[in-house]
Amino acid sequence: MADRDAGTPSRRGLVPGLLSPAPVATRLPGVLQDDDLMVRFVSAFDDAYAPVHATLDSLAAYFDPWLAPDDFVELLAGWVGVELDDAWSSPVRRRIIADAALLHRRRGTIGGIVAALTQALGAAEVTVGDSGSCEWSQRPGGATAADPEPPAVAVRIAVTDPDEVDVRRVEALLEAVCPAHVAHRYEVVGLPGAGGAS
Repeated sequence: MADRDAGTPSRRGLVPGLLSPAPVATRLPGVLQDDDLMVRFVSAFDDAYAPVHATLDSLAAYFDPWLAPDDFVELLAGWVGVELDDAWSSPVRRRIIADAALLHRRRGTIGGIVAALTQALGAAEVTVGDSGSCEWSQRPGGATAADPEPPAVAVRIAVTDPDEVDVRRVEALLEAVCPAHVAHRYEVVGLPGAGGAS
């Protein structure tokens, strides 16, 4: 279904040798099916329709992130609200899209933050702690009885090599998965025994 050259995106179009499951000539009136010129003329349409039939027959595969063509994976990401990172490999992109619904359900929770960072950074160990504080008011729009410490999330990311982690990507991901009203801070450290500096 897709023409794949190394380093170039896939393209859909004519597929040499692909037979149409519904040749146009069989749909002609009986009198025209005996006309050799007419049969050869309409067979040209079969070459154009065959990829359409093949696509429709395997349409479910286009909506499965594990089976979809690479260029269609980007479209799936937009549908499930995932912003793809250029640094992610195709298997990582597919895994993140497949797990998007679960991650969206857990977004803003400690488990959701850990899952999003672990998935995006690969084999990292992620620890998240929160201040446990909150602000409240007896009246809508009234003064809050603030805790001594405002709500905050502290994230510790342990990886094999901290120098390979792009902190801008970590910051962008934390902005996306942490509650908007909660401040966050993070540190990237080396795994114990992995030779990384903490």
